[in-house]
Amino acid sequence: MQRSYLHVAVLLVGAGSRLGAQEPYREPSAPIVRILDGAPLPLVQLSPDRTRLLLMDRAGLPPLSEAAVTELRLAGERIDPRINAQSRVSEYTVLVVQPTNGGDPRRVVTPWKAKIRTAVWSPDGLRIAITLAEAGGVSLWIADAVGGEIKMVHGPSLNATFGNPCQWFPTSTELLCTRIPASRGALPADARDEALFEHYFTNQLTIVPVTGPALPFGAPGLHSRVELSPDGRYVLVETLQRPFSRLAAWSSFPARTEIRDLTGSVVHTLSTRGPLESDSWASDAVPSGPRDILWRSDAPATLTWTVAQDGGDPRTEAKVRDRIFTFDAPFNAAAQLFADLEHRNWGVMWGGRNTAIVKEGWSKTGRTRTWLANPSTTGPSGAAKRLLMERSSEDRYADPGTFLTGPGPWRRPVLLTSRDGRSVFLAGEGASPLGDRPFLDRLELATGKTFRLFRAKAPYYEEVVAILDAEKGWLITQRESASEAPNYFLRELEKPPTRQLTQLTRITDPAPSFAGVTRQLITYKRADGVPLSAMLYLPPDYDKSKGRLPFLLWAGSEEYRSPLTAGQVAGSPYRFSRPVGASHLFLLLQGYGILEAPSMPVIGPGEKERNDAYLRQITASAQAAVEKIVAMGVADPKRIGIGGQGKGAFLAASLLAHTPLFRAGVALGGAYDRTVPPLGLEIKEPLLVIDAEAFPARLGNSAKVRLVTPPAGSRGYHARESVGHALYEMTAWLDRYVKAGTTP
Repeated sequence: MQRSYLHVAVLLVGAGSRLGAQEPYREPSAPIVRILDGAPLPLVQLSPDRTRLLLMDRAGLPPLSEAAVTELRLAGERIDPRINAQSRVSEYTVLVVQPTNGGDPRRVVTPWKAKIRTAVWSPDGLRIAITLAEAGGVSLWIADAVGGEIKMVHGPSLNATFGNPCQWFPTSTELLCTRIPASRGALPADARDEALFEHYFTNQLTIVPVTGPALPFGAPGLHSRVELSPDGRYVLVETLQRPFSRLAAWSSFPARTEIRDLTGSVVHTLSTRGPLESDSWASDAVPSGPRDILWRSDAPATLTWTVAQDGGDPRTEAKVRDRIFTFDAPFNAAAQLFADLEHRNWGVMWGGRNTAIVKEGWSKTGRTRTWLANPSTTGPSGAAKRLLMERSSEDRYADPGTFLTGPGPWRRPVLLTSRDGRSVFLAGEGASPLGDRPFLDRLELATGKTFRLFRAKAPYYEEVVAILDAEKGWLITQRESASEAPNYFLRELEKPPTRQLTQLTRITDPAPSFAGVTRQLITYKRADGVPLSAMLYLPPDYDKSKGRLPFLLWAGSEEYRSPLTAGQVAGSPYRFSRPVGASHLFLLLQGYGILEAPSMPVIGPGEKERNDAYLRQITASAQAAVEKIVAMGVADPKRIGIGGQGKGAFLAASLLAHTPLFRAGVALGGAYDRTVPPLGLEIKEPLLVIDAEAFPARLGNSAKVRLVTPPAGSRGYHARESVGHALYEMTAWLDRYVKAGTTP
């Protein structure tokens, strides 16, 4: 049997040299392995008609033999050439349909050991379109949501390189798919990236009925975006063009966007776009031409798009930044102005002939505005609109929530209104000084007043998934607690509180050994008075009388303009939390305390000011966090480590370089390219770096850095062997340098 090895590099102080070696994969402790090899929590989808839930059991971590197969990286995508589809996607093993009226669940009978890539409800909620990864490619199957039977309607020749290859027509009797062109020849032996991209990504538009033969239409092309109109009579098609860039992803390639009919004929050409890599991508910068080209969900065939009036450059002064247009079938008249916006268009939610919600914002200042617009009044100056809300996007406590949707006349999600059309509904996290408490509000459109319909109560975290009947107060919610896995419930608000809930799903704890872990939301203040918070975890059955614990702070940083919003509490002590992948929470089973997401705000009016204050402010935040857990009597001040992922990895390295607070650090991945003049990462304490894409050469003068990289590079990091070894490395490193207090 062939054994796989990891590459390990150790950098020694002063010399700046690397000592490279290959080591075999190793396993973490048995309690960690049992959870790592267990089944993850399922994904749940609500049918468009709100009558059924689809429970999708996730596959476990793939073995290295699957994760490290030949993978092509082309134009910003990673694909598996064996099946002509994106690689590293989540797969599912079992599908179960659960009626929302409380009836019995029904399992979908999929082929033995099927690798389910996608499962999509039909608009009428009676069928499910399922794509399977097979030896020869990706195939399409249709499942009966009532009986559970399944049948194949298209063999393994779908083209899934741009994502999910199929979408339903509104009739629920046929699908529009992208497949590999029948005329595609063999790949030339000396093909380079451009030829490889065209070979694997070129697709053929095909109508696939639930019963009957498939019907290809139009010519093959690099169709990167294909979207049916709500009435199913037209197709919005974006087709990529040469020349291809070697510096940007395919989304920045030249493209032509067209409206086509179902014969493949071009009805109207909307835009011909050049390469985007030369555009400015600063905050609030956008492409100069039409963007966000979308079908209106509440109309049979009306397109909308946005055009920047400042050329897409935020540095250019303009009274109107963005202009939104609408364009109705049969697409032979001029587009109509819908709205002029002072800032960038952040999205439109359509609610019928007389109602639309328009949101605009400006990232540089964090200001957002929400407008109520009347699409039926569109004239030379656009639709009549009235300001509903204006707020800071950083202010979590004042977040009004997200507008809810319901099934529309064309079986697309539209803005949900009360029966009389006078009110809309918002659901949000409900951030507060006591933690997140999800809520449901009714907003009266005429007055702007809100009325609280529901708010989660301790010890549960319960969020609204959908409204089944606004007049009766019937909701679908997802409810969980620190000890109870998330499950779906029918909540009937008109009933007495003790009789409102009917449980619909029976999802159990995938890691019972983790049930004894205690979780607490703690608050404290930085030396400059900024309030901070964090989630404190203590090991199963921890007894404070037995002494203080070794601790790991798992951190990240956020940037804020105001100290008022920087100090707001985030998270809830009532969430169900179980470790997955290479999670730091596994260390709780090794006798460590964990301080997760301690606030590390970097406050300043602009990017330059925040960069200048970065080191000083993260040091002050770390000092406050350490002082808090030490004062609580749970942390040993001489045995505290620091860790993080992505930006948190950079933060951990920075704190190891500039503070004496921590004995060692762990960095998963990492973004080490921040421009902070005083930083100069001269790390004096041991740092473990796992799977860094670009390992920073300036760490070469550090006391001791261990770099561990899977043999397949970033491809192998999601493999079971690689994740297990990463957890072994983390526990061994922290046991040696934090728990035991060894000096390098």
